[in-house]
Amino acid sequence: MASTYSFDIVSDFDWQELVNAIDQTVRDIKSRYDLKDTQTTVDLGEQAITINTDSEFTLESVHNILREKAAKRQLSQKIFDFGKVESASGSRVRQEVKLKKGISQEIAKQITKLIRDEFKKVQASIQGDAVRVSSKAKDDLQTVIQRLKQEDLPVALQFTNYR
Repeated sequence: MASTYSFDIVSDFDWQELVNAIDQTVRDIKSRYDLKDTQTTVDLGEQAITINTDSEFTLESVHNILREKAAKRQLSQKIFDFGKVESASGSRVRQEVKLKKGISQEIAKQITKLIRDEFKKVQASIQGDAVRVSSKAKDDLQTVIQRLKQEDLPVALQFTNYR
């Protein structure tokens, strides 16, 4: 039986979990004594989260709350790309936190090269913003997954369509 097995490597996150994490963050900000009067807003857009607050110190507190709420909901910290802190109207500060989704070409090339170099019986191909990995043996695919989990890549990886 010469069938091949495969899986996809993707970088994605559960949108609803992110919405819930943002919701909890906003609720936390409104109830915390040190943040109550800062008029902090946390807005979730299609590609980014915009944080608007009164100082860099409170911005740091908002980061910590956001990271904590995301971690509790099994969201990787790697989906957040904290941008430059800009000054907004008055003495306020604004920051855009880009949401990373999908695997960029250079990271995909890095993953396929690693697989090619270390696993001779496994094929990897880039398909858009995902990487398809295939092999004749399921054990080889399991080994590839374990190896990639050890690698410290700048994006969060998930392994889907395992067949």
